[in-house]
Amino acid sequence: MTKPVQPNEPLVTHIYTADPSAHVFEGKIYIYPSHDLDHEMISNDNGDQYNMEDYHVLSIDGDGSPCVDHGEVLHVKDVPWAKQQMWAPDAAYKNNTYYLFFPARDYDDIFRIGVATSASPSGPFTPEPNYIPGSYSIDPAVFVDDGKSYIYFGGLWGGQLEKWQTGSFVPDAEGPSETAPALGPIVAELSEDMLSFEGEPREISIIDTNGNPILAGDEERRYFEGPWVHKYNGCYYLSYSTGTTHNIVYAISKDPLGPYEYQGKILSPVIGWTTHHSIVQFKEKWYLFYHDSSLSGGADNKRSVKYTELRYNDDGTIQTIHP
Repeated sequence: MTKPVQPNEPLVTHIYTADPSAHVFEGKIYIYPSHDLDHEMISNDNGDQYNMEDYHVLSIDGDGSPCVDHGEVLHVKDVPWAKQQMWAPDAAYKNNTYYLFFPARDYDDIFRIGVATSASPSGPFTPEPNYIPGSYSIDPAVFVDDGKSYIYFGGLWGGQLEKWQTGSFVPDAEGPSETAPALGPIVAELSEDMLSFEGEPREISIIDTNGNPILAGDEERRYFEGPWVHKYNGCYYLSYSTGTTHNIVYAISKDPLGPYEYQGKILSPVIGWTTHHSIVQFKEKWYLFYHDSSLSGGADNKRSVKYTELRYNDDGTIQTIHP
């Protein structure tokens, strides 16, 4: 008998999981994490220690219910264009189809974003033969709103976002200077069939309360990776990881394309270097799904997905969570 999962405890302990994207499908919470391998790797800023090969799908019925592992739903060997590193995925439902969006390195070692489809939220997923044309970098997050679908993506360092500032891949490109505006996440509208971009991807502007762009040297607030967009009381919330300062923070806009005004922290640093999250409403409550490295004793590349309740203040701001 699988034991019930409590808040702030690993959803599963038989495998390592990270980067959870949570959605409500068919009356349950389905979680689409990456799957950390249980092997020793030397950590570096390029993220070579995160050499994941496949995806599992998890589901829970709600607070205190057992977590079901639906098993492997997609492996890198099944994706014709992908060479390695199946990093943080996301999922969406449209056209009576479940879509799994995922990043991986192609055979030129460039991160691209692929799509796989299924008739069931628990998979298995069948990949498209090619990545999304014009896609790059990592951490896809898909938001369906009023009939339109948007994909947000991008990550610094190993995620290669700095390499795309000219619109094409420049292997030795570096990020902006500390006094220049920080690089923002990228957004593109998805086509009706969810398999391609509708128009050119564009950068999202994240600004302070005075309307000035957050600067690259502002590591407490600047975008690093892991975008997530959700809607609450008519406003769009963009949340993301600050990377080097290990926070999950957020910004708010009246438009899914931004600009987004920085608000504050959602999640303080967790055990381990990376932090990655998603936010979902289930019945009357909102939840934050996140990961840390507590189960592995702090190993960067052996993380575990957890969840906790997320609460809003009356003015729409989010209460900071200290894990």
